[in-house]
Amino acid sequence: MLSAGLTLIFSMMGVLNFAHASFYMLGAYIAYSLVGVVGFWSALLLAPLGVGLLGAGFERFALRRVHKFGHVPELLITFGLSYVVLELVQLVWGRTAVPFTPPPALQGSAFTIVSSPAQGFSVVLGRAALALCDAAQCSTFPLTRAFMMAVALLMLLALWLLLTRTRVGLVIQASLTHPEMVEALGHNVPRVLMLVFGSGCALAALAGVIGGITFVTEPHMAAIVGSIIFVVVVVGGVGSLAGAFIASLVIGLLQTLPLTVDASLASALASLGVTVSPDTPGYPVLRLALKDVAQILPYLLMVLMLIFRPKGLLGTRED
Repeated sequence: MLSAGLTLIFSMMGVLNFAHASFYMLGAYIAYSLVGVVGFWSALLLAPLGVGLLGAGFERFALRRVHKFGHVPELLITFGLSYVVLELVQLVWGRTAVPFTPPPALQGSAFTIVSSPAQGFSVVLGRAALALCDAAQCSTFPLTRAFMMAVALLMLLALWLLLTRTRVGLVIQASLTHPEMVEALGHNVPRVLMLVFGSGCALAALAGVIGGITFVTEPHMAAIVGSIIFVVVVVGGVGSLAGAFIASLVIGLLQTLPLTVDASLASALASLGVTVSPDTPGYPVLRLALKDVAQILPYLLMVLMLIFRPKGLLGTRED
């Protein structure tokens, strides 16, 4: 969900928005404040709209002034904005986590996977009965995560339809590649780019609202996801929503599947008949289990992608 908004801004404007995760955090905190007044479902709509307006205002009065100087000033001003947002969040809401809980409709389990020695695997909608789980092994899937998946897929589909099947999408894409021609046809290109930036920030805030009720709403939530979304965009390819979707799945698997493996390079070499001893060069690295290095695998994938395929999986541009 985060990479969709960043892909929109990066591909349509060529701006590397380092404050993207900060808008994600703002969405969570603003929704938390609105829930007590208008309820969760209204906050789910109002928080992204408010953050989108803030993003559009930032593009209009700050980012646009440095756009003509190139990518480095854009990077620096968004990098500085991320620190400003962090300090403001800590001033307003404090340095500790806030109790942003899911609404009653999203509490509980979407389904339960039951593993029974006699009957094998089965799936039960909602939470399985206690008697069934006493006789078998049960694993529940939270409703909040199912809701997150559904919204992410709908967001991807809506963005794809907007950019490829509507006149608005045509104007947005043409504003990046042929701005003079778009202005000659009577469109206000700066306003189009401002709306694109604001929309990308609103998508980040929508992800923040759902991420806030699924994980923990606290001041460091932006730093936790801030780096990985750039990995998704680079691996998927600049400007490709489908590439960002595939890259998110690949990187998600890279972060989770190795946690179930207790093997190391040393054990793999041993199975091939190669003996690894403390005298072997690089012995400490060879002894590391795959689950111990799971968090660096996405960044290793990004490095390999930049070396062998700089445009990413489905990207069309090399820059």
